[in-house]
This record gives sequence, structure tokens and C-alpha cells, in this order.
Amino acid sequence: MTTAATRPRPTTGRGGSIRKGEAPAGWLMTAPMLVLLGLFLVIPVLMALWVSFSDWGGRGSPLESGVNFIGFKNYSSVVSGGGLAEQNFGMAIKNNFWYVIFVVPIQTAVALFLAVMVNNRRLKGSGFFRTAFYFPSVTSSVAITVLWLFLFSTSGAINKVLSWFSIHGPDWFNAPAGILHFGAQSGPAVLMNHSFLRVTWWDWLGGPSWAMSAFIIMAVFTTSGTFMLLFLAALQNLSGDLQEAAMVDGASAGERFWKITLPQLRPTLFTVITLGLIGCWQVFDQIAIGTHGGPSGTTLTPAYLSYQTSFGDGNWGQGSAIAFILFVIIILFTLFQRWVLRERPISKSRRLNPMPARKAER
Repeated sequence: MTTAATRPRPTTGRGGSIRKGEAPAGWLMTAPMLVLLGLFLVIPVLMALWVSFSDWGGRGSPLESGVNFIGFKNYSSVVSGGGLAEQNFGMAIKNNFWYVIFVVPIQTAVALFLAVMVNNRRLKGSGFFRTAFYFPSVTSSVAITVLWLFLFSTSGAINKVLSWFSIHGPDWFNAPAGILHFGAQSGPAVLMNHSFLRVTWWDWLGGPSWAMSAFIIMAVFTTSGTFMLLFLAALQNLSGDLQEAAMVDGASAGERFWKITLPQLRPTLFTVITLGLIGCWQVFDQIAIGTHGGPSGTTLTPAYLSYQTSFGDGNWGQGSAIAFILFVIIILFTLFQRWVLRERPISKSRRLNPMPARKAER
């Protein structure tokens, strides 16, 4: 028998290499896209990076001789300037932090639940449910936001439904207090007298406002369908051998899901959480259309603040600085969740017996 080490290589003819000539052809085919990416992505990003380190005022070209390099002044004004810029940035980070904390886990769990439910072979009309769950994802965000403003208004449908259960609905888009304040107007002195980015610890711990909570519900509603499709594709590609072996060993449906199905979904889970983190930290259109950062800045986000600082206040350097700080935040969160979901070594005993034997019934 011919071993892998002694197996003869395929003949390549005169070229001497089976892939000779493919590299230039590949570069030629990808050249148009590389040119477009360079013109409309790489160059604008580099120019924005330069603007964040300059005193450009928004007129003319940022590469003109009159534009000066000012170092990290724009960044320091945003992060530690001690003025309104720092306070707005602190509020934006706080709001977006709670937005991420609520949206990413909930939308991931809902998407996985919907995928498992739709993947059930006993479910009739699964095609209809797939379309129905995915439909909000393809609907215009402008239309969804306008609908949400109507539903969550003081006299809207949501508060009307809550009144049926003798619950007095909140003034969703006019109440600036955090939902975790539970109606309290002020907190302990130790929380009120200390701050980070000019936002008191009391506000940091208050959670999202009622307006931001409405946007959190909307984000889960509009994105879960998209991530459901990713989980559904992964579920349909899983091997059934482990499931059958676990069933033979007497494992329950819950044990099979947590110990067999979910570990095999780790790559898809990483993709879903990564896309969720990026999308949540870049939330913009709902705020621009709905609340413009109000009430009292409790729906302000870094993406909208960057736009407002640049196009509204004309401070292009600080606006660009906020955008690149947001980029660093997204990278850090992505690396953190990659570390959390990393592959961990499995002990020898667990490798040999992944499903613990059940006790014999008496």
C-alpha cells in the first residue's frame, strides 16, 4: 500500500507548480473591489483619523496647509475635559452600555429559542413561522421607529394594555429616571457625590431610562429573526449521532441541549454575539428619528453623539474622536466575549464519558 508520505504528487507539466499563474489572475479579479474599498472605506477612515488629531473646522479640505495637528486634545476634551463634552460622552457611554447589557443576551436567547422551535420536525407550518419571525428584520427601521413612538406614547397601545391589568404605564419618552431607580429621585450620598465621566454613580447604576427600554424592546423585536436564521442553519447541520447516543444513555431533552447541542453551536454563538455587540454599539437611526437623545440625554448614544457633535455643533475633531473611541470599545468587547467563548480543554474523564451514567432505577 502506498502511504501518505510516499504517495506521488500530481504532475504539473511545464509550469512546475499546479497553481502557477493563479495569483496574478486572482489579484486582477479582486482589483476592482480593492480599489472601491480603498476609495470609499480606507481613505475616508484615514482622513477621519487625521481629523480627530487636528483642528479642522469643517470648511475646505482637512489636508489643507491651514489645518494643524493638535495631538490628543480632542480625545482629552471628550474623556477628561471636565465640561459638557465629557458629560455628554459619559451619558452616551452609560446609555449604550445598558443597551448592550440588555439587548445582546436577550436577542441571543430569543433567537436560539425561535430556531430550536422552528427546527422541531413536529411543528406544522414551519415555513410560515420562519417568514413571520424574520419579517421585522427586513422592515424599514424608520417605519418601525415611528410605529414604536406611537405604541409607547403616554396614551398608546402599550399603556392601554397595561391598564387592563391595573398597571399604570410609564411616560415612556418623557421620564428621564432609570428603571432601576424604582421611582427614587435621589440616592445615597456615596453614589451621588462620586462620578465617572461626569455621570454620578447613582445614574450609572440606574439602568436604562424608560425611553431606552422601549428601544431595547424594539431591538430585540427587529433583530432576533435574523439571528434565528443563523442558529437554524447551524442546528440543521449538526450530526445526529451524538443525540442518538445520548438518548440511548437515557439523557433528557434538557441534558442533550445543554451538554451536546449548545457546545456544538459555539461558533455560531460567537458570530451572533459579535454581530449583536457591533450593532448595539452602533445604534443610531432609532435615536436620530425618535428622541434625538432625549429626554435629558437618557437615549444619547456615542454614534448619535458623534454625528451631533460633528454636524450639529461643527466640532469635527471631537466628533471624529468619539467615533474612534467607539471603535476601540467595540474591539475590546469583541475580544472579551471571544475570550469568554474560547475553547477550553476537556478533562480525560469527560472525554471518555461526556454523558454521566444515570443511576439504575429501583
